[in-house]
Amino acid sequence: MDFKLSDEHRMIQEMVGNFANKEVAPIAERLDAEELFPSDNVKKMAEMGLLGMCIPAEYGGAGFDVISYVIAMEEISRVCASTGVIMSVNNSLVCDPIYKFGTEEQKQEYLVPLAKGERLGCFCLSEPGTGSDAAAQKTTCRKSGDEWILNGTKNFITNGPQAHIAIIFAIADRSKGYKGINTFIVERDTPGYSIGKVEQKLGIRGSGTSQIILEDCRVSEANLLGGECGGFKVAMTALDSGRIGIAAQALGIARGAYEEALSYARQREAFGQQIAEFQGIQWMLADMAVRIDAAKLLVWRAAMLKQAGQRFTKEAAMAKLFASETAMWVVTKAVQVHGGYGFIKDYRVERFFRDAKITEIYEGTSEIQRNIIAREILK
Repeated sequence: MDFKLSDEHRMIQEMVGNFANKEVAPIAERLDAEELFPSDNVKKMAEMGLLGMCIPAEYGGAGFDVISYVIAMEEISRVCASTGVIMSVNNSLVCDPIYKFGTEEQKQEYLVPLAKGERLGCFCLSEPGTGSDAAAQKTTCRKSGDEWILNGTKNFITNGPQAHIAIIFAIADRSKGYKGINTFIVERDTPGYSIGKVEQKLGIRGSGTSQIILEDCRVSEANLLGGECGGFKVAMTALDSGRIGIAAQALGIARGAYEEALSYARQREAFGQQIAEFQGIQWMLADMAVRIDAAKLLVWRAAMLKQAGQRFTKEAAMAKLFASETAMWVVTKAVQVHGGYGFIKDYRVERFFRDAKITEIYEGTSEIQRNIIAREILK
């Protein structure tokens, strides 16, 4: 296996890295402090092809491979995890399932503007009473002529307040359990669709998170995605891809925190020398570097399997589990390296610490990832 990046991958890394440094990093603290959505930078990312990276050009995308996507996600997330998750959701949880399961008409009408970044999407699976247990959802859909009527509330929806298009899951036949779930493409201006409570969060405060409320929301039969009662497959396939994106986000957070700790350790002096000269600090930095590299290899493996069209459920779960727990471990050590300064908002590691936690929770908690991995290895 060749671990060197190709010329194209290095180009993506440099291009996105420069954008992250020049455009994303300077406003990251303000986005976090004021809970501001980075509208201008989202438009710039669209122009760069970052919102539909792996979608072919014929459907409005940039046509990059999956390795390019995780490299870009890491570069954005190492300076701003909020901007990273906006990008991840649109790519992995919205564009990807429409590309895989959508009709040609759905692709032309919805995928093209989403991949171009002209419109933004969200993924609506979780509910106030159900998260990972998709079959227990309360949102219903019933057929009425050539329409479906949706009722229910979706919870913790990333991009919810800003999204123009939502991928919504609803149960048509509860007696069938997960086999009774449908998926719909729903536009935000559809009557009966509304934005509910907008959440105030510990981290990723620059990304919008809200409830989506459906009250007799009428959706055309033409907007059914993946066929009748095919919703569970759509959800699980999308989440496999989404976990690669979140793993890359976690990797970026970890790398950002490590770089801050390394820089601080070289500048800060104690007892007449740089604290980087103390073995206790050196060991923390060494362990950070090892875990980040290990996480990167897991993320890249999952990405390569997806790119090759091979099954990657287990590998995506492994990457998401290890990268997210690595992020939390690394940022904790980075705060420790900074000492008291790591506990105040003047230093980036404080924000990284808050941002890292969600990577262990959304798109399947660490416990769910362990369940997936165990199921796969025990087959």
